[in-house]
Amino acid sequence: MKRPALVIVTPALAAANNGNWQTARRWAAMLAPAFRVRLTDHWDGGDEAALIALHARRSAASVAAWRAVYPLRPLVVVLTGTDLYRDVDTDADAQRSLQSADRLVVLNELGAQRLPAPLRARVVVSLQSAPARRPLPKARRHLRAVMVGHLRAEKAPDTFLQAAQALRHRPDIRLDLIGDALEPAWADAARQAQAQCPALRWLGPLPHAAARRRIQAAHLLVQPSRMEGGAHTVIEALVSGTAVLASRVDGNVGLLGADYTGLFEPGDAAGLARLLEQARDDPAMLPRLQQQCATRAPLFAPEREARRLRELMTELIHAAVP
Repeated sequence: MKRPALVIVTPALAAANNGNWQTARRWAAMLAPAFRVRLTDHWDGGDEAALIALHARRSAASVAAWRAVYPLRPLVVVLTGTDLYRDVDTDADAQRSLQSADRLVVLNELGAQRLPAPLRARVVVSLQSAPARRPLPKARRHLRAVMVGHLRAEKAPDTFLQAAQALRHRPDIRLDLIGDALEPAWADAARQAQAQCPALRWLGPLPHAAARRRIQAAHLLVQPSRMEGGAHTVIEALVSGTAVLASRVDGNVGLLGADYTGLFEPGDAAGLARLLEQARDDPAMLPRLQQQCATRAPLFAPEREARRLRELMTELIHAAVP
């Protein structure tokens, strides 16, 4: 039997090397056994059975075009962090995408709470995944923490840089920042902090495989975002035996759990610095974080995500057939 055709619209393709692209690429591979999948940054026509749009605002034109041509064919909108925690409140294009969708996919367990009550019946929670990897040996003479993400306001690299400055007197706590500066001001801030803090390294953008290996080798991944839909770097840490320190925003709490020990308030660089010192100085801290992460890790198995996606799309397409 011929496999149904799907199209995934993502505002970022391979050259962007960001979370949207990684999600789109992974989903295309997971859906391929059951569907013929096409990836594009905009939909301008095609005879696919269903459309999956990543990002309610940035893919709004494709959502509107699809719905105009195919009012009854399935449309799934995947909500990113900026969708959920900013755009759905004020952006008319994002709001129209929500109303048009048959299903709204959120990437953390708390995501549905941010949507108006009438829309929650359409919500599907689909936790992202990453292949498990064995932890790499950790250095004993120092603690290494890594932040991975392009430098922009939503990701709060300033919190990480300010924590590094607060720890200038701790050469045994080493901090790596991985990601491209999306504005010149972020590059200036990273260079200035690096000049002032010998234990801080800004490594710039790295290929995904290299960044993941850095996560494996670190004691801690730091995720300080001000808004987050469900950071894939957190998931990669969880399934690699690397503990996490994260801001207390829904996108992080919805991955790590409300009782997770390694949470700090958004923008609280001093709080992050204290947790880093505790992880270095308190022998019980890292093992406690690692145990909590190990408990959550099975939620992010690739086979679990793939099964959820295939079930969702199969159900929608079968329901749409007259």
